[in-house]
Amino acid sequence: MIKTRKPMIELRRLHRFFGKTKAVNDISFEVYAGQAFGYIGPNGAGKTTSMRILATLDLPSAGDALLDGFSVINDPDRVRKRLGFMPDYFGTYSNVNCWEYLDFYARAYGLRGNERRKALNYTMDFTGVDVMKNKPIAGLSKGMKQRLCLGRAMIHDPAVLILDEPAAGLDPRARIELREMIRRLAADGKTFLISSHILTELAEMCDVVGIIEQGELLASGTVAEIQKSQVDHSQIRVRVLCNTDKLMQWLNENEKPETLIADGELLTFSHDGDRHSEAALLKKMVEAKFEIAEFAAQHTSLEDVFLNVTKGRVQ
Repeated sequence: MIKTRKPMIELRRLHRFFGKTKAVNDISFEVYAGQAFGYIGPNGAGKTTSMRILATLDLPSAGDALLDGFSVINDPDRVRKRLGFMPDYFGTYSNVNCWEYLDFYARAYGLRGNERRKALNYTMDFTGVDVMKNKPIAGLSKGMKQRLCLGRAMIHDPAVLILDEPAAGLDPRARIELREMIRRLAADGKTFLISSHILTELAEMCDVVGIIEQGELLASGTVAEIQKSQVDHSQIRVRVLCNTDKLMQWLNENEKPETLIADGELLTFSHDGDRHSEAALLKKMVEAKFEIAEFAAQHTSLEDVFLNVTKGRVQ
């Protein structure tokens, strides 16, 4: 992950009001080059409004949003040159094939001649749309339309990509392929702001996440930091081939877990500490001559954190 001193995306006390509705209420965060920021929240939380402001499609009521140091208020043209925006819907066009569609946007971004041809060839090859370059857009599957929409967003080689629900409606294979494309672009230094309701995928592809509800940012940080802030222990499952009672006694004497449940050969108990301490615990059990057939730790998921932090409020 590449990190610079200057954030590529910066929200500074951003507000957006619609009458009495505070769609975005005093939100601040930063995203650096090469990072993917996962934006999590229920419908109507303010995610899309924030993204539209960053994409220069809306203006804030107060505060500011900067992209590569340029304000969406004072320098919208500079922001647009550095930004690729993938909305949560994809409009189809009659009698236009994939090549013509991307070529139109390449020309709109000012690409000419050989530069435009190289951009088109690279984008179509990267997204996998090249095999359907002559196919009308109206005949594409949902997954191929999402690939084409990503291609539209990246055709001018922007530094920042904003993706609003990019995996919505995709089948499992299409979601995996989209996730791999995002990872490859982030490894090349692209910066991402991604909203999604598929929280397990955000946890896998994003370096940092932010949880928003009723226009307010409730928590932000790495997935591990947010998980740790909510629950400071994990649940350990151990299956021992024999001497279950002795292992229970050993755990009570050495670990003193808050909860310890036995179900035949399977023991489940709470454990404070990180993965290193879990590995050390397993080592001590083996050294104590217990025949461990299974050892697994269940950590707090991003879904658990989301349910703990949010209250299901709408506005």
